[in-house]
Amino acid sequence: MNLNLKNKIAIITGSSRGIGKNISEKLVANGCKVVMISRNISDLEIVRQNINSENVTCFEANVKNYADIQKISESVFKKWGRIDILINNAGITRDKILLRLSEDDWQQVIDTNLTGYYNTIKSVCKYMIKNKNGKIINISSVIGQIGNIGQSNYAASKSGIEGMTRALAVELGSRNININCIAPGYIQTNMTDNLDQK
Repeated sequence: MNLNLKNKIAIITGSSRGIGKNISEKLVANGCKVVMISRNISDLEIVRQNINSENVTCFEANVKNYADIQKISESVFKKWGRIDILINNAGITRDKILLRLSEDDWQQVIDTNLTGYYNTIKSVCKYMIKNKNGKIINISSVIGQIGNIGQSNYAASKSGIEGMTRALAVELGSRNININCIAPGYIQTNMTDNLDQK
């Protein structure tokens, strides 16, 4: 696949491992300038060193914190004058059957997986609107469509992402901002390592 991404500016959340890490590597390989965001800067630095490119910038932040994400977006825009691509990938699980699912287990997953996407889209889209151009990709999950035992919080967050994506596709489409959702099945990452085979 030959992607024409030379000098495009992309922000990727949850990019220290798994899907986000692989997306970052692929975009850099295709000429993109990549801004990687993760809660763990030391993990990000290892990825940056492995990619070994001057086209990688790293920020430590939690997508739950709107103010921090807003500062990063502003910094990226000031440096390059645009943000072309946002890939929302940050996500967590707190799997338990409903009767054992605490309010904190529920809220942590919703705050990261759904509100975190709201925070990044809201922070970035004003710059995309200004430049009348942008691509946003939200990473969802097949669990948001089919459900799974012990994942009511995760399924709710991923279904919410898909609904938000549909609404924003209508809202932002007239501004030449394209927003889509990808819903992968099970992919072997650190997050799925804790799932049993069944």
